[in-house]
Amino acid sequence: MAFKVRKSSNKNPPILSHEFVIQNHADIFSCIALLFVIGLMVQATSPLAYMFIALHHNLQNGMPMDIPFRYTYGPKDICVVFFYFLICIVMHAIIQEYILDKVSRKLHLSKVKHSKFNESGQLLVFYFMSVLWGGDIIRKENMLLNISSLWEGYPHTEMVFMFKFFYIIQLSYWLHCYPELYFQKTKREEMPARISYSTLGVVSVAAAYLLNFNRVGVCLLVLHYFSEAVHHVARLIDFVDKEEKGSKFGYIISHIAFVLARLGSIMLSVLTFWYGLAVSDTGSGLDWRVGNFNTPTIRLTALAAVCFLQAYLMFNFITEQVRQLREQAPAQSVRTLYASPLQFFFFTAKRPNSQEYDELTEVDQNTKKSLRQRTQKAK
Repeated sequence: MAFKVRKSSNKNPPILSHEFVIQNHADIFSCIALLFVIGLMVQATSPLAYMFIALHHNLQNGMPMDIPFRYTYGPKDICVVFFYFLICIVMHAIIQEYILDKVSRKLHLSKVKHSKFNESGQLLVFYFMSVLWGGDIIRKENMLLNISSLWEGYPHTEMVFMFKFFYIIQLSYWLHCYPELYFQKTKREEMPARISYSTLGVVSVAAAYLLNFNRVGVCLLVLHYFSEAVHHVARLIDFVDKEEKGSKFGYIISHIAFVLARLGSIMLSVLTFWYGLAVSDTGSGLDWRVGNFNTPTIRLTALAAVCFLQAYLMFNFITEQVRQLREQAPAQSVRTLYASPLQFFFFTAKRPNSQEYDELTEVDQNTKKSLRQRTQKAK
């Protein structure tokens, strides 16, 4: 599959240079993934290719075929995660090229807004898919009506195909976010936040998967992803809505969903780790072979980690709201000092704002910069 690339110059970059890899990374990774698919058709390489494409550690040996396949985790999952890691990079490029770039050209966004628009668009697709997928797993496993199934029968070492595949895709997606920092030419000031967010996703999903807390893990992920999806919908509306009528309502809904998701995550974690798993604890202790990690130390560590994460997210949310209120307060106080709108206009016109400059499109920024240089030379 070929991808159209916008080139900054008419000259093709040298092969294996940084610019060449960035422009053609989707084609490169799609060719690597295609090699594994072709390997399935060759008898000599089909066992190796099968190790990277299909799910492994099947527990169906010796059981009737009419029973749905059950899987557990193991070392071969690393190969599967690597293959779908490649697929996530290719899908990221497809969404960027054929959806987000076309929409952003029509909106004429600034450099700052263009980066945020791409980030929100990519995450919204992932969150929306994960919420639907995770919600379907919760419905089929009857976790919503039977809340005790989150801890009864622990350790939950057996998973159906779509349940395990959900965690494989989650790990693959969060791991693919690291090379995307290079492919998308992310600015240095934006890297720490994105790296920490991706690392948090990898650690959270891997802990729930490897410690057999997969049932409560999928519920917590759906809660978190739903609030984040609503937030990015409101963010995209803000980019499209020039009059800021729908964006205010969207942000109010996202704030409510954010707070409810934090409260729901804490309540679900306390109910599962503090009460449910403590009641079902057989006292056998830690057993790696059986997959039993239901010990007081691990339970309290998992509960503290979830509660600390929710408190950290809530603290950042409150800090951001306070910052926005402080930015709006000086503008409102200035308006009260000047009786007429004309006086307020001349007051604000004399004081250029760097934030307003960043909101301009790239063409307007260059025009404004050239006009300032001409006026300085004329003086």
